[in-house]
Amino acid sequence: MKKKAFIFITISLLGLIACKKENKTENNMDKETLVKIETSAGNIKVKLYNETPKHRDNFIKLAKEGHYEGTLFHRVIKDFMIQAGDPESKNAPKGKMLGAGDVGYTIPAEFVYPKYFHKKGALSAARQGDNVNPKKESSGCQFYIVTGKVYNDSTLLNMERHINDSRVESIFNGLAQKHMKEIYKMRKANDENGLYELQEKLIAQAQEEAAKLPEFRFTPEQVKAYTTVGGTPHLDNEYTVFGEVVEGLDVVDKIQQVKTDRSDRPEEDVKIIKVEVE
Repeated sequence: MKKKAFIFITISLLGLIACKKENKTENNMDKETLVKIETSAGNIKVKLYNETPKHRDNFIKLAKEGHYEGTLFHRVIKDFMIQAGDPESKNAPKGKMLGAGDVGYTIPAEFVYPKYFHKKGALSAARQGDNVNPKKESSGCQFYIVTGKVYNDSTLLNMERHINDSRVESIFNGLAQKHMKEIYKMRKANDENGLYELQEKLIAQAQEEAAKLPEFRFTPEQVKAYTTVGGTPHLDNEYTVFGEVVEGLDVVDKIQQVKTDRSDRPEEDVKIIKVEVE
């Protein structure tokens, strides 16, 4: 009897220990890192998402190293976004073109879509274009905060139609890229019939592949955000969203209102004084 009781108590204690350990893990996952960006225009506080760990950890690393201190919001476009993080922007003379600076590495894309999207206040990673960056890898240091604009329901519906219609074209271009040697060869030989037959074949293949994809629709959360606070929906699933503003959205608005030059650089510098992990 005593032996059975001992076994029962031991099993119960093990169960309690396991539960406590699991709860501790869940709490760590639930806790999101807060970062305060102190700027010459005021303070902006952002939270970093745990679901984008590579971007989160990199941003924390650079903040602790003081990378962002003295950098500028070098690209500001009203009703679109404010961008910063270029190391070459430190003490940059007026009129200097900025935006090409980096830290010598990129970060693999971490799309958590449609959960995280480009609503107003979204913290996202800048990157080079698809032509040189087909994997959509992020800049190792440059980021932007979305300001965007408010859309109505009909505009969002038109965007959905455009996205669905453009899928065939996108798939076709991808297929054509795989046949470029064949295409160049037929062009060189002036084989118009061969080119036409290949084109029709690839169009049919693209249509078939597109038909297998689920129809694109904005989620209710996206529709609500884009028709109330606003954002930049055309950037969704193209750039990694790794956090969002939780305090200081008025400062973001203040920055997007500044006067800029032809290169979208503010005429009066808007500087990051310090980035502090809380």
